[in-house]
Amino acid sequence: MTTPEITLPLLRIGAPAPAVSLEGLATDGTFKQFDFQKERGKWIIFFFYPLDFTFICPTEITSFSSRAGEFEKLGATIFGASTDTCYSHKAWCDTKLGKLAYPLLSDPTHEVSRAYNALIPEKGHTVRATFIIDPEGLLRYALYHDNNVGRSVDECLRVLSALQTGELCPINWQPGMATLGKT
Repeated sequence: MTTPEITLPLLRIGAPAPAVSLEGLATDGTFKQFDFQKERGKWIIFFFYPLDFTFICPTEITSFSSRAGEFEKLGATIFGASTDTCYSHKAWCDTKLGKLAYPLLSDPTHEVSRAYNALIPEKGHTVRATFIIDPEGLLRYALYHDNNVGRSVDECLRVLSALQTGELCPINWQPGMATLGKT
C-alpha cells in the first residue's frame, strides 16, 4: 500500500505566518489556550522540538528559558511546541525541567506542525524548527535542522536583533556593529 502524497502550503519569508491557536502549559503551571493573533504588536520566537523526555530537547528548552529576559528586552515572546500533550509537558516540567519562563504548546493533532512544515509524518513528531514572526504577523525567519543537533539561542537572538534594525546586516553581524544601510 502506498502513502498518498500530501501537498503542504509553502512557507514564504515575508508572507503571513500560519495561524497558531493551541493549548499549552503556561508559565504558572496551568493549561491555557494561546493564540498568536493576540500577540500582534510583539515579535514571536516560535520553535518546535521533537519530543518531551528526550536528551537534546531539555538543553534547548532550558537555555531559551534562562535567556527569556534577553528576548523580552527585544520585545519578543517565546513559545516552544511539540506534538506531545499538555499533560506530558506538565509531567516533564514537574519532574525534570522545572519552571519555564515561556509556555510549551501542544500540537497532538499535528495541524500546526504540518502548517509550518515541521512534522515528520511517519514518526509523529517534528524536526527542530525555529521561526521568527514580526509584530505584523509576517514570517521573517525559518530554520530547520536535523534532530541530532541542538539549535543556537545565541543565533536566534542575533537574527532577531538584525531583523529589528530594518537594515542590511552582513555575515557575523552582532548588535552594536555597523550595518550596510537600508535596502
